[in-house]
This record gives sequence, C-alpha cells and structure tokens, in this order.
Amino acid sequence: MIGYVTLGTNDPARAKRFYDVLLGTLGAKRVMEFGDFVAWGTGPGAPMLAITPPYDKQPASVGNGVMVALQAGSKAQVDALYKKALELGAKDEGPAGPRGDGFYAGYFRDLDGNKLNAFFIG
Repeated sequence: MIGYVTLGTNDPARAKRFYDVLLGTLGAKRVMEFGDFVAWGTGPGAPMLAITPPYDKQPASVGNGVMVALQAGSKAQVDALYKKALELGAKDEGPAGPRGDGFYAGYFRDLDGNKLNAFFIG
C-alpha cells in the first residue's frame, strides 16, 4: 500500500551519506535519483524511502507525530540497524527491545531530526 515516504533535509549530501550506509543495512540501495532527490529501495515494487529539500524552498522541519517505520527481517537486524543509526550520528529515541506482544523495535532520529524506527514482528 505504501509506495514511498519522503523526508525533508536541509543538507542533501549529508543525508545521502547517512541513508546510503543505514539503509544498506537492510539491503536497500539507491533506486531513483534526480539532483537532491534520492529514493532507496530493496527491489521493484518494494516501498521506498526518499530524501529531498522541500519543494517550496523553505527549511525542512520535522513533522510532529510523523515517523517512518523500517521493517527488518529479524530482531538481530533491528539491533544492527538501530546501532548503525547511532554510530552514524542519529539520536536515540528508545533502544531496541520488545514493545508488547511479538513487536520488537528501536527508535531514533536522523541527522535532520526525522523520527524513524526499525521493527520486527514475530
């Protein structure tokens, strides 16, 4: 149902470096690129995550209550992605661990302050 999610950035070069490494942890790579717009995905038809400066030329800002959830293939992959995010300079928003029955997740904010999580159900 979700095709892609776009996050605003004020520093496209920095965001590209961050997401190249971070999303590579999930096996994603750049699948679309037009100037400062870049989208990463794991293959044809898979949902994508994109970054770009805002179209209206105003500074990018974080949407209160907005979060992107990245599906991982295992608890170990959640742990690896969460750890990698922090190594790359992301801010902790809740360490990786169980969150209710069968839901495992770690929460962080990227270099522009956008909130993401990595999760596994099972």
